[in-house]
Amino acid sequence: MSIFDDVRNFTTSYLKEYVKENKDQYLSTIVSHELELPRYWRMPRLEARWFIDVYETRPDMNSIVLELAKLDFNMVQATHQEDMKSVSRKWKKMGLGDQLSSFARDTWMMCFFWATGTTSEPQHGYWRSMSGIVDALITTMDDVYDVYGTLDELEILTEAIDQIFFLALYNFVNELGFDAVKEHAVDTIPYLKKSWTDLCKAYLLEAKWYKNGYTPTLKEYMDNAWISISAPYKIARGDTPKSINYYMHETGASEEEAREHIQKMIATTWMKMNRDRLENPHFPKLLLQMR
Repeated sequence: MSIFDDVRNFTTSYLKEYVKENKDQYLSTIVSHELELPRYWRMPRLEARWFIDVYETRPDMNSIVLELAKLDFNMVQATHQEDMKSVSRKWKKMGLGDQLSSFARDTWMMCFFWATGTTSEPQHGYWRSMSGIVDALITTMDDVYDVYGTLDELEILTEAIDQIFFLALYNFVNELGFDAVKEHAVDTIPYLKKSWTDLCKAYLLEAKWYKNGYTPTLKEYMDNAWISISAPYKIARGDTPKSINYYMHETGASEEEAREHIQKMIATTWMKMNRDRLENPHFPKLLLQMR
C-alpha cells in the first residue's frame, strides 16, 4: 500500500467521524458530498449548480456573491444552449438519426451533454460541438459492431453503413481536418484517419470475441478497451460483457468484489495521470482539465 493510500484512508475515516458528529450542518453537507464522489470526478457545471443551492443555506452567506454565482451560471448555460442548437443542426444535416434509427441509438444530445461536462468554459464551444458529434458517431459505430442480430440483419446493416455512415464520417473527418489547417496550419487528417481505424479494429476484435464465444482475461480486455470503450452506460443496456464481468469470470469474484477491484484500478490510473501531469508541464491546460 502506498503512502497515498494511507493518507486517503486516514482522512476518509476522520471526515466520516466529523459527519457523524454533525457539529456544522453546512460543512457536514459538503463533506458528505465529497465522500460520496470526489469533486474532481464530477461535472463542473452540475457541481456549481449544486453548490449554489448549498451555499444559500450557509449562515454567513454573502448575498452579492450568491447573486453573481447565479448570474454566471445562467450566462454560461445560455452559451451551452446555443452550442447545443449548433450540434442539433449539424447532426440532423448528416441524416444518421433518421436513416439508422432501426438499429442505432440517436444519442447526439447525451454525447453533447458529456462533452459539456468535461469542458464547460464558454470559449470552448467549438470543442463541445465537435466532440459531441464525434461521440455520437462512435456510439453509432459501436451499435454497428454489436453482434446481437441475425446474419440477414447484419447484411442489411452493413449495406446501410456503406452508403450512409461512411459518407457522413468521411465528410466530418475532412471538415475537422480543414478547420485545423485553417485555424492552426496543421494537417491532422492522417491522425484522425488512424484514430478511427484503430477504433474500428478494436470494435472488430470485441465482436470476434463475442461471436466466437471467447471470454478474454481482464488484461486482454483492458489492452483493447482503452481504445474501444466509449462510456459507462454501455453495460446497463445489456451490451457485450465488460471489465466487471470479465474479472468475475476470470477470478470467481462476486459482482461487489469485482466492482471494488475495478474502482481500485481507476484510482491507480488517476494517480498515474496526476503524476504525469506534474512531471510534464508542457501538457496543454485544456487537456489537463478534461482528464
